[in-house]
Amino acid sequence: MFEVELKFRVGNVDELRERLAENDAVLVSENENQDTYYNHPSRDFAESGEALRVRRIDGTPLVTYKGSKRPGAVKAREELEWRLDPGDPTGESMETLFDRLGFQKVATVTKQRETFHLGSTDPMTVTIDRVDGLGEFAEIERVLHERSPSDEAVETARSEVVGLATALGLDAPESRSYLRMQLELSGG
Repeated sequence: MFEVELKFRVGNVDELRERLAENDAVLVSENENQDTYYNHPSRDFAESGEALRVRRIDGTPLVTYKGSKRPGAVKAREELEWRLDPGDPTGESMETLFDRLGFQKVATVTKQRETFHLGSTDPMTVTIDRVDGLGEFAEIERVLHERSPSDEAVETARSEVVGLATALGLDAPESRSYLRMQLELSGG
């Protein structure tokens, strides 16, 4: 899977919800995400633009790897993700494995997330995130189902993301990840 996404600071979440309703968005989930990020033992993910995390959605663990970003203002990169339960119902075994392999725990980011879908055949996703210590944000995402899509497919997806942002009145893009913002806030 390949994700194309853009994050925005949100000044008024109620207005954003109204715009989502006007655009026939459907609320598909509300949950808490706890994302614990790791750094590779022999290369710095902050430099390579990669990410490795254990995400717990209302306690259900998943492991996610995000590849390096393609150049451009709208983030585009490969994403691999899978659930760890029932064999690892808390994600602790995966975290132990990372520790044994020399991965370093960087930080945990906690957010309350509302997820909306827009469109019926291949919906776009909009999330509203209330991130502990950072504030409120919206992410717009278009998923491409190829692992390595063409440049043309990525540019089309980027245009769709920007177009939806305009329709929703989102105009304060935030290029940093929640992890980066949290680390900057804490002086890390």
